[in-house]
Amino acid sequence: MEAPTEKLSESLVIRSLKRFRDRLLSNTCQLGSDSNQSPKIPVEDASLLDRIPVDVQFLILTLLPPEDICRLGATSRYWRALVRDPLLWKYFLLRDMPHWSSIDHVTMPKLEALASDICSNDLQLEERVEGEEQDNVSKYDYMAEYMKGHPACRQKWQFSRPPYEVVTSFLTSLLPSSEPRYAMFGPGIEQLDVSMVTRLMHAPDVLPVAAIPSGRQINGIGSGISYTYNHQHKLNILTLYSTNRAERDRARVGQYSVNDKLFTSEDTDPPSCPMFIPNPQVQEVCQAVSGFIYVANAEPGQGDGTVEAAKIQAMLSPAWGSTARPLLVLSCVSRERLKEELETDAALRTTPTGARCRTPSVEMAQRLRLPQLPNPWMVQDTVAESLSGLLDGISWLLRYSGLRI
Repeated sequence: MEAPTEKLSESLVIRSLKRFRDRLLSNTCQLGSDSNQSPKIPVEDASLLDRIPVDVQFLILTLLPPEDICRLGATSRYWRALVRDPLLWKYFLLRDMPHWSSIDHVTMPKLEALASDICSNDLQLEERVEGEEQDNVSKYDYMAEYMKGHPACRQKWQFSRPPYEVVTSFLTSLLPSSEPRYAMFGPGIEQLDVSMVTRLMHAPDVLPVAAIPSGRQINGIGSGISYTYNHQHKLNILTLYSTNRAERDRARVGQYSVNDKLFTSEDTDPPSCPMFIPNPQVQEVCQAVSGFIYVANAEPGQGDGTVEAAKIQAMLSPAWGSTARPLLVLSCVSRERLKEELETDAALRTTPTGARCRTPSVEMAQRLRLPQLPNPWMVQDTVAESLSGLLDGISWLLRYSGLRI
């Protein structure tokens, strides 16, 4: 994500807007000799807002939320054309994506299109005027991708049931429903300085512990812990550790790896493409659960995306159950760094992800190769110490498990 950002600077966008302005605004009311040429806007008919310097117009756009930019586009023909600039929205995407707190299989932008050169693959703004044929429209709608992915705009893209299911959902709610069960695994529950699992068990204001069921036990795994969401929905979480606590503590101090007890590694050619198969007890868990929670280590410089992606694919294999079962990825850090800490820590100021000092949710989805999964998935930024972001992820998980939230 860094390479495209370097190619698209503010000065490049402003130059494009200036060329567009020169083409659209005319000092005369006459049309060009070509009858197919779209009419220009006479300068005397342009509003004061249309005639302010382009760099000031660009500054205004960068300060407005996306919904207000769309409203600005409805004020005049000039602004309608300006706010549809593909280069402008590509700039917004590259600027804002690292700060999105969540992303899912519906709202994930096409990063390969962002990495391409808009000057060669997309329509230039200065070559676009209102009223052009559809064939000349940009091949990639950066504006639509931004609106789809931005947390403040994505509501209409979220999961919703078809209208006919409203009645069936109401009737189903009158019947006793089974408690959904989820398998939680991943390096984030073992590597972080703050144990998210421990915090979760002692956070009644977030997810109160309902019970520790004695039934439904899986040999060597247990029966998990039941929590209550929003004082009405119960869910059961089975936590799967790759090794025991003593080995994890020794590995953390000695910086050496330990054998993963959840998976068996298979020989592959080439070796750089690992493959895993869950051990028999884990396979039993995969067949029994309604979905999965993967806790990823989102602290900078952590995680092996190739190995993590292979393990996720092994757990979600169609051999163990339906591909309709959701996967929630909690992109977790131990704690939020205070602004004062970031200002005094030079190493943190130079991290690629900026002041937030965590792997962005879009980058995490790409690292774990989530777009390649047939299952519905979501990446949610989470903090182990405060459990911030957790309830948003659980709400999504329950909805995609069929519960009415």
